This record gives sequence, structure tokens and C-alpha cells, in this order.
Amino acid sequence: MHENDVMICRCEEVMLEEIRAWIEKGYSNFDELKRILRVGMGPCQGRGCRDILLRELSRATGKPIGEINPGTIRPPVKPIKLGLCAYGREVDAK
Repeated sequence: MHENDVMICRCEEVMLEEIRAWIEKGYSNFDELKRILRVGMGPCQGRGCRDILLRELSRATGKPIGEINPGTIRPPVKPIKLGLCAYGREVDAK
């Protein structure tokens, strides 16, 4: 297996090769990659891929990870029952 054949975002099935190609095209922050590739938009909301993407952006730009914008996180961060949004409280799933 080649290094580029590694799946980075399992939720959206995005490979390292795709990420590197878009970074080379000038996409240099998490939110840009999120918009074009949907990384961080699956059920895990980036909990599985965000750190890997930030490391890859750091490597490509030469900036320390602490200087890389971690992107915008929008609620809900974890999947929730729709009833919580509709009623403002937990609804029994009967």
C-alpha cells in the first residue's frame, strides 16, 4: 500500500492523495478542504480526521499545527435525536 492510499476521512471516504492534490491546488485551511471534499462533515463531525488534516496542512505549509486554523465547528458536534431540536428536550423513543 502506498502512503497516498490511506483513507483519512472514513465517513466521507476521502483519501490522503485527494487531500494532498487539493492542498497543491491552493486549498490551505480546514474549512476550504471541508467545503470541497466534505471532510469533517460525516457522522463523526471531524473527530476522526480533523487532527490528521491539520497535521497534513502543517506539513504542506511549513506552519506549526498551533498556527493552522482548526476550522469552524458547528453544533451539533455529536449526532442527536431530532426530537431534541424540535421540542428542546429529550423525547422517549418508543
